[in-house]
Amino acid sequence: MNKSDFTKRNINEKEIYEDQVEGRNAVLELLESGKDINKIFIEKGNKQGSINKIIGVAKERKIVITEIDKAKFNTMSQTENPQGVIAIIPPFDYCDIYDIMAVAKNNKEDVFILVLDGIEDPHNLGSIIRTAETAGVHGIVIPKRRAASVNSTVAKVSAGAVEHMKIARVNNINDAINTLKKEGVWVCGTDMDTNKYYYNQDLTGPLAIVIGSEGYGMSRLVKENCDFLVKIPMKGKITSLNASVSTGIVVYEAVKQRIIK
Repeated sequence: MNKSDFTKRNINEKEIYEDQVEGRNAVLELLESGKDINKIFIEKGNKQGSINKIIGVAKERKIVITEIDKAKFNTMSQTENPQGVIAIIPPFDYCDIYDIMAVAKNNKEDVFILVLDGIEDPHNLGSIIRTAETAGVHGIVIPKRRAASVNSTVAKVSAGAVEHMKIARVNNINDAINTLKKEGVWVCGTDMDTNKYYYNQDLTGPLAIVIGSEGYGMSRLVKENCDFLVKIPMKGKITSLNASVSTGIVVYEAVKQRIIK
């Protein structure tokens, strides 16, 4: 874990992280979600556009706002373009797999889950969360080890979608998959080692789509644990897609099938 991503301290043998959200859209989504915000830092200078709305909403919620000079602001920033605003927040509130399934039940929908087997790039994770939220995915499962977790970069890239997405962080992806299968969820893996294209597979009903890591795809055990595998046709000389792009393609095929079902 990159030390710049979190400020860490140990309390009662539990790891507690204080993180920050950067960028106007992300901070505005955070404010409007009603979630806790410890403090907001604003860069001194000309305040135009959405920064004024951020200040207004923050004042309505009685959140402390502090203006700091550009040099100090740049030192605090963890992303390349924070757009003059940083929100300091409590640790991300990860949930349980059953919390995700409860969302589907409450909406009277077939559960629709993403399982990420080792996505390491926070930009990819943020993009996947954004796609999942727009597609109506009920939640995402990520591993605790050797994978990106929710941090300021993820929040910014997701354009605030992380504030509306249930995310379960588990010790073992295979155990999580087995839990889903016991609950009647079909598990679809994405891998080139299959003859079935994603658009020829029934993706309706209770479904979990597994996306492998950027460099290695799904692990062998995870692949074997899937109910079926699908692939995306590759016509060019490059035989792989960015993980977030692959996710969008397969997820929206499932969305299409659900709409026309």
